[in-house]
Amino acid sequence: MTAPAGQPDRFAGKVAVVVGSATGIGAATARQLAADGASVVVADVIVDGAERVAKEIEDAGGRAVGVEVELRDEGSVKAMVDTTLGLFGRIDALHNNAADTRPSTIGNDTDVVDIDLSIWDQTLGVDLTGYLLTCRHVIPAMLANGGGAILNTSSLAGLRGESERVGYGVAKAGVHALTRHVALRWGKEGIRCNAMALGVVMTDALRDGVTPEFRAQLVAALHVRDEGTPADIARVASFLLSDDARYINGATIPVDGGMGVGLGG
Repeated sequence: MTAPAGQPDRFAGKVAVVVGSATGIGAATARQLAADGASVVVADVIVDGAERVAKEIEDAGGRAVGVEVELRDEGSVKAMVDTTLGLFGRIDALHNNAADTRPSTIGNDTDVVDIDLSIWDQTLGVDLTGYLLTCRHVIPAMLANGGGAILNTSSLAGLRGESERVGYGVAKAGVHALTRHVALRWGKEGIRCNAMALGVVMTDALRDGVTPEFRAQLVAALHVRDEGTPADIARVASFLLSDDARYINGATIPVDGGMGVGLGG
């Protein structure tokens, strides 16, 4: 895979952790951060995928390592942070990008009457509590450096109502509240925290998992000329995690091709 164009001075000497980066948006962000000069920890429950992305980065001349993490297990999250500090000595940037979007989970995320509580617990455990746990264990390391930046991947589902996916929507709305909390609590100590609310992003999983007709409906909801790609999101993520965005804190920024502009219209 061709390495993305980068700004090697943007993260020179810095270490970034990308959680949920074996595929899709997370993998693209890991590659972008490496191209922009960061040493990258590629963390995912799918450890072989994380290691594959890390190898791609290294083959392109970057510095990266693949690490296994299970976000519902605090011990696993702590081990990921300890491994990062043991290898690189610091953490400057954290991108929380994980979500349980397996058909067995999100396909059974229905409504408040019908949802099985195991699906509710699984969804919030990964999509929200997992973000709390990564922040819990990364923030002390950032404070030791004098600061850092955290970026949480969220969704338009956390900004609007839906008649289904109640667990997913609640988790994403919770991510926005968590983002504001971290920004308010640690902003004056040098830690920024923001979120991206995504709309349609044409990952391989989405492209392969929907019919051409449904894909056309998704694209029709956009207000730009082209579909968004993981690389598009990765470039925004790199900016928000960098010092170029030092005056942005506590924000949830739609990165959605204008999709949210027309919702409810």
